[in-house]
Parts: sequence; C-alpha cells; structure tokens
Amino acid sequence: MRYLPLTPADRAEMLGVIGAASVDDLFVDVPAEARLSGPIEGLPAHASEMAVERHMSALAAKNLSAGTAPFFIGAGAYRHHVPASVDHLIQRGEFLTAYTPYQPEIAQGTLQVLFEFQTQVARLFGTDIANASMYDGSTACWEAILMASRVTRKTRAVLSSGLHPHYAEVVRTMAKFTEDDIVSLKPELVAEADDAAVIAQIDDKTSCVVVQYPDVMGRIPDLAAIADAAHAKGALLVVVVTEPVALGMIEAPGALGADIVVGEGQSIGVGLQFGGPYLGLFGCREKFVRQMPGRLCGQTVDAEGKRGFVLTLSTREQHIRREKATSNICTNSGLCALAFSIHLTLLGGEGLAQLAAVNHDKAQTLIERLAKVPGVTVLNEAYFNEATIVLTRDAREVVRDLADRKVLGGVSLGRLFPENSDLHKGLLVTATETVTDEDIEVFARELEGVLA
Repeated sequence: MRYLPLTPADRAEMLGVIGAASVDDLFVDVPAEARLSGPIEGLPAHASEMAVERHMSALAAKNLSAGTAPFFIGAGAYRHHVPASVDHLIQRGEFLTAYTPYQPEIAQGTLQVLFEFQTQVARLFGTDIANASMYDGSTACWEAILMASRVTRKTRAVLSSGLHPHYAEVVRTMAKFTEDDIVSLKPELVAEADDAAVIAQIDDKTSCVVVQYPDVMGRIPDLAAIADAAHAKGALLVVVVTEPVALGMIEAPGALGADIVVGEGQSIGVGLQFGGPYLGLFGCREKFVRQMPGRLCGQTVDAEGKRGFVLTLSTREQHIRREKATSNICTNSGLCALAFSIHLTLLGGEGLAQLAAVNHDKAQTLIERLAKVPGVTVLNEAYFNEATIVLTRDAREVVRDLADRKVLGGVSLGRLFPENSDLHKGLLVTATETVTDEDIEVFARELEGVLA
C-alpha cells in the first residue's frame, strides 16, 4: 500500500472535481526540464529495510565523529558533557509534545519553564530581561540589529571583524530586504581584538555596533570601551555570545554596558546534534522591552492569589498584524530551551563557574603544549576555551591531514574566511571538559608529524 491508500477510482473522482484530466495536469507550472521522466539515475528502485540500514551504517562509518577521536573543534558549536538526566526529563510527554502556550489555563508547566529559562538567561547575560528564546544565535544577531534600528531610528550597523562569519553572512543576507547599511570590518591575524577599529567606525548615523565575546578567534574585546564610544554617538552595543559557558568566568556583557545581548545556547544542555536544532538567546535593557522580538513569559497571580504564568508580550506575526510584528523568524526553541534550563539548573552558579574553570585549564594545557610544536605560533594573549594558532602552511590542508590520522584538529580560518588569504594559516582550536590530557598529547604529536 502506498502512503496515500487511494484507488484509481478515488483519484479519478478527485481529478474530476477539480477539472484535471490527469495527475500530470497538476504540475503544468513546473518547467518540463525540471520534471523527472523516470527513476533517478544511480538510485536503486527499492531495497529491503535491513539492506538500507546496512548501507546507511556503512556510509556513516566513513565519518570521523566527535565521540570517536580527539576533538578540538569549536567555532560556535561546542562539545560539552550533557548529563543523562537532561535528555530523560525533556523526553517526558508533557514537555516533548507540548505546543505553544496560547491558553495559560492548560499550559502552566510550559509557561513556568520558559519563565525560569528567561530568568537564567537574564542573569547569565547581565541584562534586565530575556525572552523565551529564539531560533538560533545567527538569527538572534540579526534580530538585535533590527531592534536597534527601531530603537535608534538609524539604519547603519557596524560588525566587528571578530563576529563569526556565518552570523555576519546571515546579517548581510537579511539586510538586503531592509536596506540597512551593514559595515563589516576585515579580520586580521593579530593578537588583540579590533576594538579601536570598531570605535573608529561609529558615527552619528550608527544604530549599533555588533561585537562577539569572546570573538571568533578566541580573543576577548574590551566591551566597556566600545559601549562608551557607542553611547556617546547615540548607538547601541550588541554583544554576541556563542559560548555561554565562558560567562562562568568572564564578566557578563550587560555589566559592561551592552544594551542587547544575544547568542547561541547550544553548549549548555543541547549537544552538537549534527548542526541543529539549536537555541537562540536574547536579552536586553528593560526600557527596550516593547521592541524586543519573540515571546516574553510573565509571572502573575490568579483570582485566588496563587502564583501563575502568562504570555506577557508576543509581538510576532502569529499574534498580531504582520506589519506590526517585531519579527517573523523568532520562533522559540522550547524543547532546546528546556534542555538548557535543566542543565544550567543542575550546574547552578558555582557549578557553571567550576565548569568554566575546567574549560579554561584544558585550553591552557592545550595551547602550552601546541606552542612547543615546531611551526606553531600562538596568536592570542588572552582566551577562554579556544584560541588561534598560526601554522607554516594552509590550515585547511593540515586539518584534512590530521583527520586522516584520526584527530579532529580544530577549524581552519581558511574555511571560515575563504576569501581572505591572509588568514589561511590560522587554525582555531578548542578544548572543553571533554578533552583529556591524552587527547592533547595525541593532537600535538600528530600535528608535529603533519608539519614536519
């Protein structure tokens, strides 16, 4: 039986109702050259379930996965240990199958989870408030720029060269539809973040400056200085955090003058998951709350004086007239937000600080060991759990050679910035609590062999 169990008579009756002679008539708007005239070349017509499983397993075995090799990849997605209790709890039916909490009288559990999540994100970011999550970090970054334009009534955004290039590309893509003026600074292989260059670009037409913290090369910018310069010109400071575990050690952006803080929550509770689904985080000053995209859950009391939760703000196109919506790509990632919240709850404030300390210690051990490898120069003077090293040849080739030796040795800057040949010898390496001293020694030994 096919997926739609219709008889030829059923299909003929349906076609007759809509006035089509055959099923092919339904596809007349598709150009003939784009239609299949037969089976897909090279694809078997059919196979048994067991044969397909064997075939797919054989294909998967060709991959070098994070759990089977020394792993030093970061650059916006991080491998951390996620306690088994996180997955156990989010798979409870009440959470796994819950939908948008439109009706508070039957969605108190979901609303409370989102309220607690907002509290955690606001405290982590050092902002007055946070929303109920966003689609992911890159779209949250764009939403922050849009929000800054609404607040300042200006349309010029300055992107630090340390902003992850994938985030910057999302911004430039979306700006084509709003005609915002996006100024992207060119990255360089230098030890310090581009604070001075960012400040030099701020003028009276600037709506916001966007700075990653730590940045894509692992450097830590001076947010307070940039915030002062932005505010002097009536612009907002937008800070992007791709590794929230870092905030267990370095100061929260909101405490340093950031007006809007966004980021990717993947590294707390969510896991790598082949690139998604991930979790966008968004916090800001309370005075900007009505310009904030997405949903905001609030706490109240019911008619009997009992604590309760409601959707306080939801300025998205699902809820209000499209032309009045602050965004139409701000879906909240509820289940991932729950995973984030459970993991952060299990850690607590002290646990997060301890986890951050372990990450930094591992990164220090890694960098100190790699610095001893002939042909390696360490770029960073300060870093959290990832830093950039400079090699004697193109890092893209080195990464491939290391993979052949069963080591996942970081992310080449040539891959992130293919158009900038000045960066092609740079390699971004990351060490989290999942890295062992043995992993570090294997990496250093194999890297020395590759560079010899």
